[in-house]
Amino acid sequence: MTGLAGRQAALVRALVAGGELPEGFDRDAIDTASTALLRKRSGEVGAHLPHVRATLGDRFFALFADWAEGRPKGSTHADAEAFTAHLESIGHLPEPGRRRRRLFGPRRT
Repeated sequence: MTGLAGRQAALVRALVAGGELPEGFDRDAIDTASTALLRKRSGEVGAHLPHVRATLGDRFFALFADWAEGRPKGSTHADAEAFTAHLESIGHLPEPGRRRRRLFGPRRT
């Protein structure tokens, strides 16, 4: 990929996947936009897992940001499932088996 399409792809990688910033872009502006996109992504996952978000409180975003670094966004459900597995692996969610079934069981309407 060359030209405009290549620069656009590089910009997207810089915004959402920690890629190298293409020449000619303001680092501070890209960092601000990248943080906003990460907050949006964490908000979507937090809405999918409100009890996890409540349990972690102020630590939710920091833990999510650490986990998401360098990981491209998947579906919200896939992100929520992978993030929950990560939290379990580092000991931030007790009773992993029972809690996991509750997190990803069928939704009640």
